[in-house]
Amino acid sequence: MTDLREMKGIGEKSLLLLKKLGIENEADLLEYYPFRYDLIKKSNLKELRDAFVIIDGVVAGVPKIFYIYKNLSKISFPLQTETHILNIVIFNRSYLKQSIKVGSCLTIFGKIDKHVKTIVASEIRFGPILKESIEPVYHTTNGISSMKIAQFIDQALKKDVYPIDFIPKEYVEKYHLLSKKESILEIHHPTSQQKLKQALRRAKYEELFLFMMKMTELKENKMMKIGLKRSIAFTKVEEVIQSLPFSLTVDQRKSIEEIYKDLSSEKRMNRLLQGDVGSGKTIVAILSMYMNYLSGYQSCLMAPTEILAHQHYDTVLNLLSSFDVHVALLTGKMKSKERREILEKIANKEVDMIIGTHALFTDDVIYNNLGLVITDEQHRFGVNQRGSLKNKGITPDVLYMSATPIPRTYALTIYGDMDISSIASPPSGRKEIITLLKKEEDLKEVLTRMLEELKQNHQIYVIAPLVEESDKIDLENVYTLEKKMNRAFGKYYKIGVLHGKMKAKEKEEVMNAFQEGSIDILISTTVIEVGINVANATMMVIFDSYRFGLSALHQLRGRVGRSDLQSYCILISNYETERLSVLTKTNDGFKISEEDFRLRGSGDLFGSRQSGTQVFKLANFKEDFSILKHAKEDACAYYKSEEFKNNFVLKELLKKSEDLD
Repeated sequence: MTDLREMKGIGEKSLLLLKKLGIENEADLLEYYPFRYDLIKKSNLKELRDAFVIIDGVVAGVPKIFYIYKNLSKISFPLQTETHILNIVIFNRSYLKQSIKVGSCLTIFGKIDKHVKTIVASEIRFGPILKESIEPVYHTTNGISSMKIAQFIDQALKKDVYPIDFIPKEYVEKYHLLSKKESILEIHHPTSQQKLKQALRRAKYEELFLFMMKMTELKENKMMKIGLKRSIAFTKVEEVIQSLPFSLTVDQRKSIEEIYKDLSSEKRMNRLLQGDVGSGKTIVAILSMYMNYLSGYQSCLMAPTEILAHQHYDTVLNLLSSFDVHVALLTGKMKSKERREILEKIANKEVDMIIGTHALFTDDVIYNNLGLVITDEQHRFGVNQRGSLKNKGITPDVLYMSATPIPRTYALTIYGDMDISSIASPPSGRKEIITLLKKEEDLKEVLTRMLEELKQNHQIYVIAPLVEESDKIDLENVYTLEKKMNRAFGKYYKIGVLHGKMKAKEKEEVMNAFQEGSIDILISTTVIEVGINVANATMMVIFDSYRFGLSALHQLRGRVGRSDLQSYCILISNYETERLSVLTKTNDGFKISEEDFRLRGSGDLFGSRQSGTQVFKLANFKEDFSILKHAKEDACAYYKSEEFKNNFVLKELLKKSEDLD
């Protein structure tokens, strides 16, 4: 592959712009795939009402230009189509007037209003629609257009030099895949919808095959790595378990046993602990840290927010107060003197367990025999943190916690480099949350239900999709809801507000007040979605609930039902979607995640392609799961084959995956 500088039209400015898009060489250019395709097909005006259309015709009159405001102008002219004379309007394109000649043929893209026989054009092209075609659309950045990127790609395609094909021949034949060359040509210059689907399927398979090869490599490497040697007396762990003010569930017990085996073995632990909201993952994490403490090692638990870090810290202190364990809290908002004192204690091993945020991995934190890192899966223990510890000569065991359950078949594939523990059953004594779907017209009934809970001295969450009022979208916001709640309850009950735009100290003060019971109704955005634990909160009211994803709604609902009190979740929406009805039927996060995967379905080839993860250019875990399953099976088999042992090009590529270890 030649340097991009040798290509026509690419100077220093273009190089920088392309680099912003992740394009640094010709291989990157050829594998810079469209994010959407437009189907260019002449519309049948007889079959359409108000809709987006593509039509062609002959200019039937001299275009006129109108200046509406200082920065707003429009051109208007009649266009004779095969069946109609239509008025064409296009805004802020005054420069086109000189080129639009009477008698010339144009293709118009825009929205038609058949009542006034007018098309408001979004684009005008010169010449007729000669045939149906599929046009790729590329993501751009300021200074470089989709058309310009297409021109650069065409230059690269003409050289007839393509990136390496990593799919083994046997799988190309097994699945009747196109060649790499055919696939790239078709993706950038589609010849038909059917052929394009074949090309995309081939490209997705390669991405997923390489991903699963990397996962296999990571897992194999981890199995070979020698972990920390521990001798753990499980009888001492049982002493803590017996001291708890609650009984462990079967799933919690099983997860603890799996982690105990990992920590007792000589192999490094790399485990995902996934469980439903309120299922009791935290106590499993605390007992894991206690096992590590019994072996003489330090542990750290990284939370995604300062509020949650404080909450975990208080829980650890409370549950281990009788067991001579020294615990510290470390966050980014601490005062310098307090922070220095804690850092000194960590370095001198005067602290056994450290709870905190990302502040746990800054350069000035010097651990003394760190043996276990536990982290919320939302902030997976990343490359930077691993590198930071490696540089300090530390290779701890790692436990990830996820409050978003993934169906086991998906989890085993997506987290192919990890062992998985799942907690499906809720803690004993918990009652199932009753979930109701109400319309805005039922607000009086909702307020009555809220009052019943408040009279019992229970607390309530009220969720809004927006912080402030928006001109663009008509949705409830935190501050209008605050006014409504004050009108309804403000005379007798205390109302608080919480959202992401508040300063950290303000958020902390509000959450502390709610946890202490001095706030009765907390009006919030989804900032409270993760981990907040207020046992006395028994009702969650979510306005405009159709705007939230199924997983987010389930996470929000999980903020209530955290005691033996009966709890309720009320979803307020004028749009009764299948997603919302799912929540009224089950509280099981694993079933909900299955439904979430099912309801999302596959993407639309001629719509915007939403990437499920930044790992891939085309593939999506959910939409392409059947391809992913085959890719996993094939990668596992190929990794053990004789052919792979001699595939030095692929081996070199997989070496990069070691950066993730």
